[in-house]
Amino acid sequence: MNVQIIPSFGLLTLVVLLLISSCQSDPAPTSDASSVVTSIPDTIKEIVSDSNYTAINFPSKDSLMVHGHWYFNQDTATTILLCHQARFNKYEYDSIADVLWKRGYNCLAIDQRSGGTIGDSNSTWTNKTYQRALLDNKPTTYTHAEQDIQAAIDFLYTKSTQPILLWGSSYSATLALYNGLDNDKVKAVIAFSPGDYLADDSRDFSSILAQETKPFWVTSSKEESLDIAKLLKVTHLDSTHVHFIPQNEGLHGSKALWSRHLENEEYWLSLDEFLNNM
Repeated sequence: MNVQIIPSFGLLTLVVLLLISSCQSDPAPTSDASSVVTSIPDTIKEIVSDSNYTAINFPSKDSLMVHGHWYFNQDTATTILLCHQARFNKYEYDSIADVLWKRGYNCLAIDQRSGGTIGDSNSTWTNKTYQRALLDNKPTTYTHAEQDIQAAIDFLYTKSTQPILLWGSSYSATLALYNGLDNDKVKAVIAFSPGDYLADDSRDFSSILAQETKPFWVTSSKEESLDIAKLLKVTHLDSTHVHFIPQNEGLHGSKALWSRHLENEEYWLSLDEFLNNM
């Protein structure tokens, strides 16, 4: 397998992501390349010194190189694959992965080809997989990003031969449920704000949830929880099959865990309890 290891340039602070935290849901998928990036920077200057990750590349199912940040503890540690929401990239998990790493997990936060660049007036932080897809004239819809997640699962499984935890945010939470609950390489699924993002897909959420007993933890904002409750009616909820509904308003996607949001603690408490039951 063609895997590249790239020196890390540090841990990005949350300030960049905070500027886009108003994004509450994934937009309709698109493969429009009207804003094609014509070149990919060799490096991104991240002026933070306490990095806990190594940057890596590995091939997707169609050989497009997928970029990610690998947070490694030890070979025997449980590994979590972190998948971002639309318009975002691996930096959705910059602070989250650091917390998980400090708690003893191995984590891989990836750039899926359906995503984008985030930044402020001074700097930008790119989704390298998305940029490569545009340069290679490959479509960047949600369903085309599915192969990036599948390849990442396979890549991590070859590293440890142990089932991983698959974590998704918004559209990638939907893909995580589709690709995790019936996959022997996945131990459990964590899904932040899954929804009907694959309208043209013939697969049915309900049938997957009804047939599977594999552990899952599903959450969302409080407003979104009613739709998710309807989805989960076909399954039995218990300590390893959890629908967490925040008491507060909450947020869409994995950014509900960002430390700047005062409501993040209740999400972390429920998620920690679930992880401790694995």
